[in-house]
Amino acid sequence: MDTVVSTMLLLIMLACTLKLIHLHARSRKLNYKLPPGPSILTIIRNSLELYKKPQQTMAKLASPIMHRTNPDITTACNHNNYSLVFLPVSPLWQELRKICHGNLFSTKTLDSSQDLRRKKLHELLGDIRQSSLKGETVDVGRAAFMACINFLSYTFVSEDFVPSVGDGEYKHIVGTLLKATGTPNLVDYFPMLRMFDPQGIRRHTTDYIDKLFDVLDPLIENRMKMRRENDYATNNDMLDILLEISERSSEKIHKKQIKHLFLDLLVAGTDTTAYGLERTMSELMHNPEAMAKAKKELAETIGVGKVVEESDVARLPYLQAVIKESLRMHPPAPMLLPRRAKRDVQVCGYTIPQGAQVLINEWAIGRNPQVWDNAHVFSPERFLHSDIDIKGRHFKLTPFGSGRRICPGSPLAIRMLHLMLGSLINCFHWKLENNMDPKDMDLDQSLRAIPIPLLA
Repeated sequence: MDTVVSTMLLLIMLACTLKLIHLHARSRKLNYKLPPGPSILTIIRNSLELYKKPQQTMAKLASPIMHRTNPDITTACNHNNYSLVFLPVSPLWQELRKICHGNLFSTKTLDSSQDLRRKKLHELLGDIRQSSLKGETVDVGRAAFMACINFLSYTFVSEDFVPSVGDGEYKHIVGTLLKATGTPNLVDYFPMLRMFDPQGIRRHTTDYIDKLFDVLDPLIENRMKMRRENDYATNNDMLDILLEISERSSEKIHKKQIKHLFLDLLVAGTDTTAYGLERTMSELMHNPEAMAKAKKELAETIGVGKVVEESDVARLPYLQAVIKESLRMHPPAPMLLPRRAKRDVQVCGYTIPQGAQVLINEWAIGRNPQVWDNAHVFSPERFLHSDIDIKGRHFKLTPFGSGRRICPGSPLAIRMLHLMLGSLINCFHWKLENNMDPKDMDLDQSLRAIPIPLLA
């Protein structure tokens, strides 16, 4: 570990120590019964693992409910005054949430825009087919990432905006923004350092957000100009929907709000959905019996080699079960998004103080043997003939969150996952690179596999 990281970890641990002392003093004064938590020595001893693998380490250290000091992530994101993700409950947040659920991600809207996604799905399969004919290895995670970008950009604005940035750079931008969201920030512990931005988190996020806005701004401006023409025909994409709402609503949705909303959805929807697809493919290749069952269902329901349509998914219960089981074991956002307690609240006999940051370890819930039978075994069958869904109604499985703060784009993400996974396994056979035995796979590593034409 280099000197900079070591120094930052030591400073963060010092800050944790000071905040724990303050927290215990305040709790004694107010007669609070705080949840149990690891000792300061335990935190220091596990600091590196907490930094690298927070969900696994916290699961190891935690009782069902625990307390520890955590950074306030909103200081890392300079667009939080307009962000649906970080805005507090307010008229603007309520309006944006209403638009997302009632307009952008409604069943009617997604059905009307599925032709846009169908085109990009065929392009993905065309690229995979070229690799299969050449016997080339496919980096499944990268292919999934690029497909997700294309799905989202066409659903949002009916065109690719990645060429304006560069696919490699875009992946770096999105990855950096996601990492910044969860990186412990010294500024949150030492406010006097805010002006220095010692880790460069605010500087980097601002730079990358500006780069994405440089792409979005002309797209929005050009669409606004086109809409003023008499012969304009709508694309049925999300940008048209937002501009239509802005034109007919008494409360205008400004261009700034539109691009910040797109930023939220693009950053949250690309890397996480791609991760979900890669991990599901990894599990299927690691479990040939599950792969065979999924391929058999697809062959019998829609026909071997056919591309999955969004209307097919309801007739594919095993494919749905595979997705649920993968999200249980590999939630794309393992700690979900941090929230803040608006008031003192009692949970399991303990007091969660007003202002406390709350983290839900979705990864730990999905692997808890007290919640799931054979929790560490990949078994899609557990979801067959089960009413458990991934829409936030069952607290044992909430990969997209729950309640009013559930991920607004989850209906689109679910469609994308089923379309891509079903089509990839129905249109190709797959084998691991270097003839690796599936039993030897490391499921935490990137998946590199060779697609094989079905007639080969």
